[in-house]
Amino acid sequence: MKNRWSRQILAAVLVNSIYAMKNYPEVLFNTALAPLSFLLIVNFVSRGGLVGQAIEGAFIMSMFSNGMALQGDLSHLKNDLKLQDMVVSTPTTPGVYVLGMAISEIVYSLPALLTLVGLTAIFVHPNLTQAVELLGVMLLMFTVSVTIGFTLSTFSSDIVQSFAFSGLISTLFTTLPPVYYPITYIPLPYRYLAYLSPTTYAAEIAQSTTGFLQLSTVELIFAWVILIAITLTLALIAVKKARWREV
Repeated sequence: MKNRWSRQILAAVLVNSIYAMKNYPEVLFNTALAPLSFLLIVNFVSRGGLVGQAIEGAFIMSMFSNGMALQGDLSHLKNDLKLQDMVVSTPTTPGVYVLGMAISEIVYSLPALLTLVGLTAIFVHPNLTQAVELLGVMLLMFTVSVTIGFTLSTFSSDIVQSFAFSGLISTLFTTLPPVYYPITYIPLPYRYLAYLSPTTYAAEIAQSTTGFLQLSTVELIFAWVILIAITLTLALIAVKKARWREV
């Protein structure tokens, strides 16, 4: 069973990332362009004062955008190549299929992620505990976007529609909320609107963990609880509402 799962995951990585990276290396710039460009803009505008927050924001944006990119890839494989129809007829479960595709998105974005890891080590200097907490936040953020991307892809009938939704949701969740800067920069009462986005809680946790934002223990625990609850809720929606089989 484990060998079969590993082969299925490897196949997803080969089809969805290694093939594109080998044959179309120029598309790798697309995964790094948005998060790194925002990082540079915020750094220049703040004259280096927000470089740490901007790096963490770029990480959050990259992880969220990578998960949302899954929607376009799954839609292409389902609607254009009819791959999902073939997968449905095999013992492969939706969970294994999505896991393999999600891992392929991480592999595909490794150049950008490794760049951000290097910048984090240079400018943020997280210790081991902080690094583990940052990793946990990023994985939750990726899981949130993967569940959204998977669910929407099962309802999408065209890849153009998928790219439109993917771009819209990524923009709404990673550029409008206070991801690249502290939430304290937003005046009240508009600050409360930012809490409608899960990326706000991720940014608060990341910034608090590394000392860029002062949160009480209660506020930090609350942010973790909300982010985990959002992740579990979206995962439950994906399990219950996603159209794995055509009816």
